[in-house]
Amino acid sequence: MSDAWQVYKFGGSSVGTTGRMPKVLELIAAAPRPLAVVVSALGDTTDWLILCARSAEEGNISQARRELTQVRELATATARTVLNGQGQKGFKHDLDEILTPVERLLSGIELTRECSPRTLDSIISVGERISVTVLARALVERNVPAIPVDARDFVVTDGTHGAATVDKAATAEKFAAVLPRLAGQVPIVTGFIGRSREGHTTTLGRNGSDYTATLVAGLLKASAVTVWTDVLGVMTADPALVREASPVDRLSYDEALELAYFGTRMFHPRTIIPLRECGAALVIRSTTQPTAPGTRIDATGNPDPNRPTCVTSLERLALLGVQSRRTGLSKPLGGRILAALGEAGVRVWMTTESTLGQSFSVVIPESDMPKAKQSISEVLAPEIQTGDLRIEPMLSPVTLVTLVGENMARRPNVAGRFLNSIGAAGINVRAVAQGASARSISCVVDADHTALAVRTVHGAFNLSHTEISVLLLGKGVVGGSLLKQIDQQNKALGREHDVQVRLVGVGSSGGVLFDEHGLSTDKAVELQKSAIEEGKAVKDVISLLGRLAQLPNPVLVDCSAAPGMEKLYLAAFNQGVNVVSANKQPLALPQAERDGLLGQARKHFRAYHYETTVGAALPVIETLKNLVRTGDHVITIEGAFSGTLGYLCDQLAQGQPLSVAVRTARDLGYTEPHPRDDLSGLDVARKAVILARELGLRLDLTDVELKPFVPESYLKESDPEKFMQSLTALDAEFAQRVAASKAQGKLPRYLARITPGAAGAKVTVGPVDVETAHPASSLRGAEAFVAFHTERYKEYPMVVRGAGAGGAVTAAGVLADILRLAQNIRGRG
Repeated sequence: MSDAWQVYKFGGSSVGTTGRMPKVLELIAAAPRPLAVVVSALGDTTDWLILCARSAEEGNISQARRELTQVRELATATARTVLNGQGQKGFKHDLDEILTPVERLLSGIELTRECSPRTLDSIISVGERISVTVLARALVERNVPAIPVDARDFVVTDGTHGAATVDKAATAEKFAAVLPRLAGQVPIVTGFIGRSREGHTTTLGRNGSDYTATLVAGLLKASAVTVWTDVLGVMTADPALVREASPVDRLSYDEALELAYFGTRMFHPRTIIPLRECGAALVIRSTTQPTAPGTRIDATGNPDPNRPTCVTSLERLALLGVQSRRTGLSKPLGGRILAALGEAGVRVWMTTESTLGQSFSVVIPESDMPKAKQSISEVLAPEIQTGDLRIEPMLSPVTLVTLVGENMARRPNVAGRFLNSIGAAGINVRAVAQGASARSISCVVDADHTALAVRTVHGAFNLSHTEISVLLLGKGVVGGSLLKQIDQQNKALGREHDVQVRLVGVGSSGGVLFDEHGLSTDKAVELQKSAIEEGKAVKDVISLLGRLAQLPNPVLVDCSAAPGMEKLYLAAFNQGVNVVSANKQPLALPQAERDGLLGQARKHFRAYHYETTVGAALPVIETLKNLVRTGDHVITIEGAFSGTLGYLCDQLAQGQPLSVAVRTARDLGYTEPHPRDDLSGLDVARKAVILARELGLRLDLTDVELKPFVPESYLKESDPEKFMQSLTALDAEFAQRVAASKAQGKLPRYLARITPGAAGAKVTVGPVDVETAHPASSLRGAEAFVAFHTERYKEYPMVVRGAGAGGAVTAAGVLADILRLAQNIRGRG
C-alpha cells in the first residue's frame, strides 16, 4: 500500500453504458490504496434531466415526467447488474429520496413556466448523486470499504449557476473537516457539483467532474488522477479525420493546456491547473481496454525533443478582419476590437496583427458573427465613416488547425514545414499565428479543407508514420534493384504495415531528378536520364536537402560507392534528413571523422542506418550491437565479409581458373564496377574496421594488417577489362595453391579476424587455408559468414551466415533499413 493517494474518475459512458459498471468495480477493487473515486452521472442522465426541466418550463409536465422516468429506469437497470436483491431494495429507497424532490421542482416549474439557473442546477445535480449511491453500494457488497461522499459538503463555489467558480481556500477548509471520516475508506465522490456560500447547489460546467477529480487530488496531495473513459487517451488527431491517429503516451501540463485552449474536448484548462499546483499526474485510460497505457500528463511530458504532439481542429468558426487605410492611428486597433468583442460576450480563438498595426483579424465562433460585426462596427464607427478603416468581408465557415508540441521552439523550420505541408496540398492559408511560447502554431483554412489539412499536417510531422520520402543516390546494380523492390512491395507495405515508401528523387554522378510529389519507381531511372540529357537535373544534391526535409519522414538513401559522401550526410543531418547507406567509405574514415559523423546524427536526432555496409542483408551489425548491449564480452570476431571473394574461393575450389571466376562474378553483379576493388581486400578491410568500431575499438584503416587476394602489382591497372585479362597470368599459380590446400585437407578462404585485447586490438584481413571443421569451410557460392566468439558463445560461436553479395540481396538490406526507420518513427508515438 502506497502512502500517496490515487484518484480515479469515471465518466458517464464508463458507469452508465450497459455492461461497463462491472468493469469499473473490478478496476476500483484492484486499484492501489489509498484511493478516492469521482464519478459522473450515468450515461445520458444529465441530458435527460435538462430536457425534463425544459419540458416542464414549456408546460409539458407529462413529457417531463417521461424523461425523468428514463433517468429512473437507467439507474434501476444499472443497479440490477451489480447489486444483489437486498442491495437493490436499499438502492430503490435511495433513488426515491433523490428523485422525489426533483418531481416537486418540476411541478413548480410547470406552474410558473420558469426554470431559473439555480433550479436547473438543483435538478441536474442528482445525476452524480445517483451514480455515487449505486457505486458505493456495489463496492460494499464486494467487501470494498466504500463510502458515498457528496462534493457539496466541501466544494464551495460562488453563485454562478451552470459554471460556478470554486473558492479554493474555503473548499480546503471544509475538506479538512470531511477528511477524518475518509480514513480507511474508498470515498466515492460526486463530480460536477458544489454548493455556494449561500447554501445553494451549483454545477461546475464543462468537464466539471474532471475538475472535481483534480480538486480532490490537490486536497489529498495525490500522486495521480486517472480519468477512465471510452477512448485510449489523447489522440494525435481526431480519428474521424485521420485514420492513423494514435494515442499520445506523454504530455506536459503546458501541452495539455495548449490543447485544451485549442479545442480538445477531453479536458478543460481549469482541470489541469490544480494538477500543476500539486504536481499530480493526469492519466487518461480506457475502461474498455484497461491494459492500454493511455496518456500521462505531468510536469515532464514527452522527453523526445523532436516530436510534435497533436494536431487539433476547431471547426464552425469565422474570420473577421479590419484594415486601416492610413498610418498613425490615434488608438490601438487590436485593443479596441478585443474590448468590444469581450463586452459583447464573443469568444476570440485567435488574433493576428500586422507589424505596424495596420490590420487586425480575429477568429470567432461562426454563431457569433452578427453580434461580433455589430460590436466592432459600433466601436470603430468614426473611422469607418471617414474611410480610415474598413471591415473586410467575413470568411465563414473556417477551421482553426493547430500543431501543438512542448519542444517545438527548439526545432528549426517547424513553422515552415507546417505551412509548406498545407500549401503543398493546395490548401489556402487564410491566417496564421504562433504564441510567444512557440508551443503551438495555428492557421485558418476554409472549412471544406479541414480533413485534408489535418491529415497533411499529421503526416508531415511524423504523427501518422505511414510515409517515407526517399531520395536515392546510386542507380546501379543495388540502386536499380532497390527501385524494383520498392515498386513490388509498396502496395503490401501500405496494406499490411501502414507504411508507404515514396520515391521523390533519383541521383547519380550526372545529377538528380527531384519531385516533391513523387516519382514512379519503374520509370524514375529513364526520367532521370532524360533530365540529365536535357540539362534539367540538379547537380548540387545539398541544395535539395531543404526541400527533402519538408516532406514526411525524409531519408537520403546512398547506394553508391562514391567517396566524400560524408559531407552530404552531415548536411542531411543538419537539415533534419535521415540517412540509410550501403556506402562503407564514410564509416571507414579516420576515427575522429567517423565519430563526428555519428555525433552529428545524434545531435540532430536523425537516424543513420548502415547495416548493409558489412554483410549485405545479413544482420551482422545489429547482432553485434545486441551482444554488446546485453553485456557479453567479445573474444574474437572472424568472418568472410565479402560474398564476392567467397564466390571466387568456391569457384577456385571447384577447379575454375581465377580469370574465368572473376569475369563470371562480375557478370553476376557480385563485384564492384571495377573488380580490383574487391580483389584488393580493401573492401573487406573497411568492413572489418566498421565492425571493430561497433565493438568499441578505436582504430583506423591503416591499422589493419591487409593482404590482397591477388598481388598488389596487378591492382595498379585502372581499366576493368584490362585488369581481368591480366588475371590469366595468375590462373596456374592459383590452381597450384588450391591443389596444395586440398592435399592437406583444407580449403582456400579470404577472412577477416578482429581480436580485442588488453595490449591493443588486432585486425587482420587476407587469404587463409581453413580446416574442414572451420565454419567457413562449408560456404558455397557468394555466401558470407561472421562468427562471434564471446564469453557466452565460447564453445559454439554465434554464426550469422547467408548470401553476402548481389544487387538484389544488398537492396533488400537497404529496404529493410528504410523500413526500420519507419518502425523507429512509429515507436516514438
